[in-house]
Amino acid sequence: MRHLRALLVLLLAAGPLAAQAAPSRLDSILLAGPDTASARRFSTALASRVHVAGTAAQDSTARYVQQQMAAMGLDTSTISFTVFIPAPEAVTVTRIRPTRKELRLSEPEVPGDESTRQPAWPTVNGYSGSGEVTGPIVYVNYGLLDDYRVLESLGVSVRGAVVVARYGKSHRGIKAREAERHGAVALILYSDPADDGSGKGAVYPDGPWRPAAGVQRGSVKLSPGDPSTPGWASTDGARRIPLAEMDIPKIPVVPMGYGNAAELLTGLDGVAAPEAWKGGLPITYKIGGGGAVTVQLSVRLQNERNGYKRITNTFASISGTTWPGEVIIIGAHRDAWGPGAWDNISGTVSVLEAAKAWSDALRAGIRPRRTIIFATWDAEEWGLVGSTEFAESREGDLRRSMVAYLNQDAVASGRTFGGSATPTMRDVIRRAARLVPAPGGTGSIYDQWRTASQTPAGEEPKMGNLGGGSDFAGFYNHLGIPAAEWGFGGGQGIYHSHYDDLQFMSRYADPGYLAHQATARVAALALAELAQSDVVPFDYRAFGDEILRLAAAARDSALKLGMVGAPWDRLTAEATALRAAGDTFATRSARGSHFDETRLSRINEESRQAERSLTRPEGLNGRPWYRNLLYAADRDNGYADVPLPGIAEALRDKDAGRLSFEVGDLAQRVGDVRGRVSAAAALLR
Repeated sequence: MRHLRALLVLLLAAGPLAAQAAPSRLDSILLAGPDTASARRFSTALASRVHVAGTAAQDSTARYVQQQMAAMGLDTSTISFTVFIPAPEAVTVTRIRPTRKELRLSEPEVPGDESTRQPAWPTVNGYSGSGEVTGPIVYVNYGLLDDYRVLESLGVSVRGAVVVARYGKSHRGIKAREAERHGAVALILYSDPADDGSGKGAVYPDGPWRPAAGVQRGSVKLSPGDPSTPGWASTDGARRIPLAEMDIPKIPVVPMGYGNAAELLTGLDGVAAPEAWKGGLPITYKIGGGGAVTVQLSVRLQNERNGYKRITNTFASISGTTWPGEVIIIGAHRDAWGPGAWDNISGTVSVLEAAKAWSDALRAGIRPRRTIIFATWDAEEWGLVGSTEFAESREGDLRRSMVAYLNQDAVASGRTFGGSATPTMRDVIRRAARLVPAPGGTGSIYDQWRTASQTPAGEEPKMGNLGGGSDFAGFYNHLGIPAAEWGFGGGQGIYHSHYDDLQFMSRYADPGYLAHQATARVAALALAELAQSDVVPFDYRAFGDEILRLAAAARDSALKLGMVGAPWDRLTAEATALRAAGDTFATRSARGSHFDETRLSRINEESRQAERSLTRPEGLNGRPWYRNLLYAADRDNGYADVPLPGIAEALRDKDAGRLSFEVGDLAQRVGDVRGRVSAAAALLR
């Protein structure tokens, strides 16, 4: 294991090894590098077995990735952590009333799909509570906060009940949190056929949708990282909190297919479910609670001692010739809940293919001017554990050295392109997409993207925001490092199931591995722009515009709530000044530069640190890990992003005093961003 600081010292010592070639030649090499045949080969090697974090099969994926990267001529290293990820030992669900029936929870073998013959990971959610409970079934729709308000209005209590919620609309951890808060003794999660199963179309293996026995696994922990070291790294000798104090559910949480869910929802008593609560099962949806259907549920997990596992992140690097201390990281998680051909071997393959393209550039005598690191993360599926521990353990180094983080997660399940990014990074992805041929179509990815999204003339295709749910969180939400992710999507229902395998990938998700290739091409080109530009191409004009737009919407919300007195004018003035500074910075950057490397280094230092200024060291109110004040994961959704989260949460809580503080604090920090951008622009004169 090597400390990132030691790695950067090594890279600094390497020095310039080759002259920089013309960008057009580099682009050609990088476009030619990613290959469908090698993408298929990488995918086959990595997705042939179930490889859950903490298992021997997952350890083998780390060795394979490192072997491939080393064969490309890259400098490789690993960093490991010991983290709490307790594997399930046994799970049972037995219907007691109206008739006794023990449910078969496992996913059956699919004829003709050899991968489904191997043992599947048990159907228990990561970080479920353990124990044995018995209680009446209560159906709670999606298990959202609003759903419990509806139950309250109907006079239905879930205290002492086993609640059944369907997947969707929020992170499963929110569903577990709310079930526990309302007194349920256990939670059963299922994917309703109306959401991703037979109600959508033909089910696997005859189509891409979830079959009746298909199960969505997944973590029910909401906070990123190892729960035994909340907010600090799980390094050897680190202080750890006991299991009872960890921020994980205390009640058992079990996922199942909709075939089994029907066995529990059929024959429920109580009031009829509201119309919006009715799914695609051929039953009469009722809420229950009267005991007409009762279940006994048991989950047994590894105890606290043997629940700790060693996880491994892998790294391969190319040292920069001009600014080796400025680092761009592209990463993807390797772990899965099954074979994981889509989630997330497709992302891992994209990183491998982008590395292969850059190794071709090395052989052609071209090196990046900044350092590029190709990373693969462990234990993402348990709650962004591997990447978070890395970010927490190297916080100082990363805040000083990192230019940007590029994320690749579940990138190939169709032909529809999309992406998410901080406003400063969106055009980097759009420009790369202009140069890459669309997979299985005509024109570029960018052309196809515009057409599919019906983008009006004169506008750019919309990109999403980085709220939470993937490995960018440690870099962007925690440290304020600019980040982006992208890929190709399509309708499917095998998410986190045993059926996310090579046959599904080649038949439905990405026949020919064309999306794998195209995604990696975008990655290689985005890395090139970030690594080769004299001035790193951050768009602070768009950053200022975004804050102005979001602040105006938040101000309108405050006025509707009758919350007055916050310093909105100050925030608007600072955001307007930032937009103007961003304009100047962009204009001067576009003219090209004839400055020496030392001056360019100073310019890029100011630009690189500018977005970091929008992070607050003490974090959000009640959520100290989330420091970025532009976007965060919604505290009551988990997946969705919430803009200006400090302000948004004060509005949600109707706390006028906190709102005033949040608006003023954000205004000050936007001013700090503007100061950095103005300093960079001044150096560009």
